Amino acid sequence: MTDAAVHAVNPDQQARVRLSGREICKSFGPAQVLFDVSIDLHAGEVHALLGENGAGKSTLVKILSGYHQPTSGALSLDQSEVTFEDSEVAENHGVILIHQELNLAEQLTVEENIFLGREIKRGWFLDKAAMRAEAKKLLDQLQCDVDPRTRIKDLAVSDRQMVEIAKALSKNADILILDEPTAVLTGREVDILFDQIRRLREQGVAILYISHKLDEIKAIADRVTVLRDGRLITTEPVTDVEKDDMARLMVGRDIKQMFPDRAPVEAHDVAMSVRNVSVDGQVRDASFDLRRGEVLGFAGIVGAGRTALMEAIIGLRDRSSGEIERNGEPVSIHSLQDAKKCGIAYLTKDRKGSGLLLNMDMRPNLTLLALEKFGTVILNRKAEEAALANAIEAFDIRAADPKAKVGDFSGGNQQKLLLAKVMETDPEVVIIDEPTRGIDIGTKSQIYHFIGDLTKRGKSVILLSSEMPEMLGLSDRIAVMAAGRITGILEGNDRNEHEIMRHATGISGKQGVSVHE
Repeated sequence: MTDAAVHAVNPDQQARVRLSGREICKSFGPAQVLFDVSIDLHAGEVHALLGENGAGKSTLVKILSGYHQPTSGALSLDQSEVTFEDSEVAENHGVILIHQELNLAEQLTVEENIFLGREIKRGWFLDKAAMRAEAKKLLDQLQCDVDPRTRIKDLAVSDRQMVEIAKALSKNADILILDEPTAVLTGREVDILFDQIRRLREQGVAILYISHKLDEIKAIADRVTVLRDGRLITTEPVTDVEKDDMARLMVGRDIKQMFPDRAPVEAHDVAMSVRNVSVDGQVRDASFDLRRGEVLGFAGIVGAGRTALMEAIIGLRDRSSGEIERNGEPVSIHSLQDAKKCGIAYLTKDRKGSGLLLNMDMRPNLTLLALEKFGTVILNRKAEEAALANAIEAFDIRAADPKAKVGDFSGGNQQKLLLAKVMETDPEVVIIDEPTRGIDIGTKSQIYHFIGDLTKRGKSVILLSSEMPEMLGLSDRIAVMAAGRITGILEGNDRNEHEIMRHATGISGKQGVSVHE
């Protein structure tokens, strides 16, 4: 599909400004986070909002959707000034924000979620037939083939997003704000979502699309607004700016080298060996050697068994068979604490759910995994504060107030704090799952170079990533899994996207290989 086909919209619709923000400023206490930002959202247009973590995107969209009030400046809806006292008022005006973390009740059905709090009744009783029919009509409008009686917990993530959009349409939304909608989607699910977004655009819906993924913005957006340090940098037609231009506008500089240089590693210097590990129903006879100072990528389609294998290595899952060796010696690992004693650390992909304590500040988050370093009975607060100062400098954690709740930090600063937390245990082997999910391009490059620095210090890294450029740019070798088996370990000229997909889809014809050096 050409760019012209992707961005074909009705020019009469697109000329109509639906929602505007004019010279928006916002301060939280003494800290100003937005400075005179202006933006227009047009009917029948996808308008991308781009910026580094901490640039002010979240604050701006929360003002546009009624979650925050501007300190100064004004909003206009259809050319008339308007005030959204809260998100409910904004929704009543057709402006709805769909959060990155979907707000659905998993135990309820699709139809129950769509009409939650606004149930259709016949007399004193719920009119389930009417709700089902209306839910079906909304889903049909999105060409989403989901039974309204299905429970949310039984749906794929992409279908859950369609339910969120259907819920918004049930409230007569004609201005949709989508916050990082593809953060946890597969490539096929992204295609499905984009098809729905294009249909909504054709129906005249104004869409504000927040993303760090420049390829997506080029594929789906009509215009792009770039914020940096709380200030409006530019608003341009997407056809007028290339990805490199967008990256430079976001960070204020050229990103000269996205990935760190890689040095050769010794094949015989093995930091960890995995021998014939199986996990019932998910992993079968997985074996590999991890070399000292290397990044070993693990690739595979969803359900290939990568996460289950890693969780078995660090003691979060029971192994039905197999052994793990560190520095040539067998080790017994049945918990994260066992893994830590063996010098193995795990950086989860779910930084908000299980990685960080969002309601606490940086200090306890940083030191939680390594409390024994700071005292056995009474914690040495000065030592903790010194460790925090070192981490802030070493990992470039940019927090206006280190005593603020971590949940208020940008995604990039949360991820850097999570990496610092894991490294506080001084591991020799680090398993990193989706290290840059939901992270802007400037912070991505920083994290890539942090990982490169680890290997220069002799640490060994296992990388799980759904981003192919990340996998190819960081990894020395790439192990590929399919149907619970390692189907090959690729290096040299074989370390390319074509070979990865051959092995990941079984086209290579291999059902498991010997991968010991």
